[in-house]
Order: sequence, then C-alpha cells, then structure tokens
Amino acid sequence: MLAYLIRRLMAVAVMLVVIMLVVFCIFFLIPKWAGVDPATMYVGKQSDAAGLEAVREKLQLGDPILVQLWEFFKGIFVGRTYSAGGDVTHCAAPCFGYSFRTEQAIWPQLTDRLPVTLALAIGAAVLWLLFGLAAGVLSALKRGTLWDRGAMLVALAGVSLPIYFTGLLSLAVFSYGLGWLDAQYVPLEESFSGWLGGMLLPWITLAFLYAAMYARITRATMLEVMGEDYIRTARAKGLSEPVVIGKHAMRSTMTPILTLLGMDLGALIGGAILTETTFSLPGLGQAVLTAISVKDLPVILGVTLVTALAVAFANLLVDVLYAVIDPRVRLA
Repeated sequence: MLAYLIRRLMAVAVMLVVIMLVVFCIFFLIPKWAGVDPATMYVGKQSDAAGLEAVREKLQLGDPILVQLWEFFKGIFVGRTYSAGGDVTHCAAPCFGYSFRTEQAIWPQLTDRLPVTLALAIGAAVLWLLFGLAAGVLSALKRGTLWDRGAMLVALAGVSLPIYFTGLLSLAVFSYGLGWLDAQYVPLEESFSGWLGGMLLPWITLAFLYAAMYARITRATMLEVMGEDYIRTARAKGLSEPVVIGKHAMRSTMTPILTLLGMDLGALIGGAILTETTFSLPGLGQAVLTAISVKDLPVILGVTLVTALAVAFANLLVDVLYAVIDPRVRLA
C-alpha cells in the first residue's frame, strides 16, 4: 500500500507541474502567438500607454519566455515581487497572481471565497451520493417495477433540467412561496442555523442534478455486475442477499462512481458558477463570473489554477479509495 501511495504521489506531483505549465501557456504564451499584447489583458484595452508599459514591466512580459515561466513557478512557491520604476508590489506565497484592477493579490481573494464553495460542493456531494446510490441500487434490484420506472423518470428529469431552472423554481416554491427555507446566505461565523438554512436549497438543487446522473450510472453498473459469475457463486454458497449486494456487488459498482466523483467534486471546488449565481453565494464561481464581466484576468487565472489543482487532488483521493476497495489496484 505504501509503495502504491508513493507512486500515486509522484504521479500527482508531475501532473501538478504539467498543469501549471499549461495554465502559463494559456494565459501568457498563446496570446502572444495570436498577436495579442498580454498587458492589455491585465489592465484592459482602455488603459493609456504608460499604464500598459508599467504592467508590462511589472509582469516582465519583455523578458524571455523561460524567465517568465521561472518567475511564474517561483511566485507560487516563494512569492513574487512586481516592480516598475519606483512602484514595488510584493505578492506573498502562494502567489497565484496580482490584480492591477483591484490592487490586491489573488490568493487572499480566493481563500476568502473558497470555504463557501467547499461547503456547497461537499454538502451537495453527500446528498447526491446518498440518494443517487440508493435510488440506483434499488432500481437495479427492482428492475422493471413501478419504482424502477418512476426513479429513472425522475433521474431523467434531473439530468435534463438546467440548474438555473431548478434553482429558481426551488426559490419560488420553498423560499418565496411557502417560506420554509431562507434564500439569504448567512456566514457561518455569524449564525450556524442561518448558514444551514441558506445552504439547504443550494445543496438540494445541486444534488438533484448529480444524484440523477449517479442513479442512472449506478443502476446500469449494478445490472451488469449482478450478472457476473462471482455473484452467482456467492449466492450458490448460501450467502444472504444483503451480503451479496453489500460486500460483493457494491465493491465493483463503486469503481466507476468513485471515478466520476473525483472529477465532479474537483470541478465543483473550482466554482459551481450557475448555482452560486442563482443563490447569490459568495464563492469562487461568483468571483470568476464577476472577473469575466470586468475582464480581470488574474482572478480568472487564479480560479483556473485552483480548479485544476482540486481535480488533481480529488483524483489522488479516488486512487487511494480504489486501493482500499480493490487491493488488486495496488499492483498496477
């Protein structure tokens, strides 16, 4: 297990380097190839020549590309200093960039909003796993029954309906109509009950979309697994149905579910833009949407890095869970 874990950690370390290299190319190298001055992407096209030159000097955009790449990597690990003439700005590590529009480092802005996005993603993930897996397993075991058809119909609706529609509908019914839940987000440090009430609708709305998808995948995988020889052998040995389902069938069923969970959870940590916008949650999704509207490129770069890193670490967790569920994976 230790050797497997070391191999996976090394693979993730290489992947993180590749991710940062790709992000650097997207934001600094490709615009040059396209004939776009990267400085205009940081201060806007309406800035005067002096402002563009100052940003160009601060970001060292005139230096060789390898020097820029080194400064980019170094900033993430040890911090970075932006200087132009007598104007010196220090960005503490980890430096994910500096916004010359707001005159603020990006990392503190992201860490202020990250807890909201984490709470949304983890809370919704717990709900969609509970209900999605339960619905999928029951539908597979009761194939062709009224329950199966009804559950899959609801799942189809969940997959088909866009999040902004179900979000606005839930607000109209449960918040504005019935008054059961508060639509106003309250920070956790101010009131736990207020925070919980403000997060319930976003959790349920987001979980409805993913639970539907997970239910369909669980059902399809479970139906395939239940026809395997080892399941018939387990039943022939006299094992009870709960043991056959829980110990044998679910172990194989969880493999594709974990793969999907790693991708979905990692992407959501980077910001659930539609959900956060619908419910006015001050998370990373709302931050990147605001940054796009005002063309604040460093914020977009920072959220892109956070999303990519979150997906990488989420998949590392999935690989560890693979080894726990199926010991054969450790030999790969």
